[in-house]
Amino acid sequence: MIKSLHKRKSDLAKTTKQLEILSNGIFANGDLPKFKDKIEILLRPKLLEVLQINLGYMCNQVCAHCHVDAGPDRKEIMTEETMKQCLDVIKRTNTHTLDLTGGAPEMNPDFRWFVEEASKIGVKDFIVRSNLTIISANKKYHDLPEFFKKYNIHVISSMPHWTRGKTDKQRGDGVFDKSIQALKNLNDVGYGMPDSPLKLDLVYNPSGAFLPANQSALEKDFKKVLLDDFNINFHNLFAITNLPISRFLDYLIASDNYEDYMYALVEAFNPSTLSNLMCTNTISVSWDGYLYDCDFNQMLDLKISSRVKHISEFNEELLQSRNIIISQHCYGCTAGAGSSCQGNVA
Repeated sequence: MIKSLHKRKSDLAKTTKQLEILSNGIFANGDLPKFKDKIEILLRPKLLEVLQINLGYMCNQVCAHCHVDAGPDRKEIMTEETMKQCLDVIKRTNTHTLDLTGGAPEMNPDFRWFVEEASKIGVKDFIVRSNLTIISANKKYHDLPEFFKKYNIHVISSMPHWTRGKTDKQRGDGVFDKSIQALKNLNDVGYGMPDSPLKLDLVYNPSGAFLPANQSALEKDFKKVLLDDFNINFHNLFAITNLPISRFLDYLIASDNYEDYMYALVEAFNPSTLSNLMCTNTISVSWDGYLYDCDFNQMLDLKISSRVKHISEFNEELLQSRNIIISQHCYGCTAGAGSSCQGNVA
């Protein structure tokens, strides 16, 4: 308990420090424009469609770009009580998509129970953000492809590159080979195959201080190499910009790339992305039940701007009247073709 409290205080101190860095924006080449001035409007929510639920920060990997700071040493796990509160909200709203994330969401001991209970109350659109290696690296999870298939779960998985070197550099030694095996296991039960209703999409994050290339072009390259070299199929590739928070912000500062990266985001700002940002139709629920406009805000502890702060006191009418909390990291979601948990938005 004492160790957990110390960890919580340490995390809060880190997020406070990162917010100070992002808010400062005073660089040698001139001050960075404030995101709120750039958009010149208040971001407001539309109809709530997606409940994105973080089931815990525990993960079997420690990825260099991870905005959650997830890893095997993280003990934050959503309880069954909080899951029941989430189920109650789903019953009372028009939310049609349940987006389960982590860490590795499958490592929550109540993960399968939660999916089963959500299915019983009518949820048909499930997303699980799997890191792939959880499927192939541990016998306890070898049957996940069959479980995913049973509930027609949409699997979205991170795959930094089609080469072993770039993938392992970002996600750890051996991750590429384990990911390839997991993709084969998913293909074996029908995931990602042409015309299959079992959706398998991959996520590309740049491995350095640069913005992603064109999503369509990347998808073609990924599909060709994975099919030619490994006989692997998948449906879509989502190119997601690395946001300057958590481990990636630490990396930018340590590598002396922070200023250039922030200017690159500002220069690529695209106002046409604003109407389709994920924060406008999604609410993010943290492992302990607190509400955020997106999971990036969750990692900076920027709670939702409403009297309703926790899933246990959910009130859709009050939440719909809020303004969306923004800061400088929001440039990451509005750069180029835009970026969300499901790729481009413009």
